[in-house]
Amino acid sequence: MMYPTKTALILLDKLAPWQKVNVSAFLTGGLMHGYPEMAGEPYKDNDDNFYLAMIREPVFVYGADSQTIRRTFERARSRGMAFSIYTRPLFVTNNDADNRASVAATPAAGLDIVGLGLHGDRKRIDKIVNGLKFLA
Repeated sequence: MMYPTKTALILLDKLAPWQKVNVSAFLTGGLMHGYPEMAGEPYKDNDDNFYLAMIREPVFVYGADSQTIRRTFERARSRGMAFSIYTRPLFVTNNDADNRASVAATPAAGLDIVGLGLHGDRKRIDKIVNGLKFLA
């Protein structure tokens, strides 16, 4: 099934494996909050045990260097996208309030972005991620 929307994560390719997984989880959580229509239906097994819904469509994960993440960030901003970000300083904070304070204290040009989460019209997302390669 081809969805009219697309979800993409862009991760700094030099992150440690645990950081890539952690950043992916945070970015996806942000997207689900901003785009609740991303959620599918809850699951139920044959024994009538219920499970929470997951994202209804594939998530495309791209790897990029710092310069490419910055370019992608600017492409998304210039198109008026609402998207999630993860910055390097968030690896040393330990709660949401400190995370938000860290981002709030930094001008957009100074954000050390290690991850972006995008969701929207497929063609619009394709233009933003144009030239990126899937995370290896």
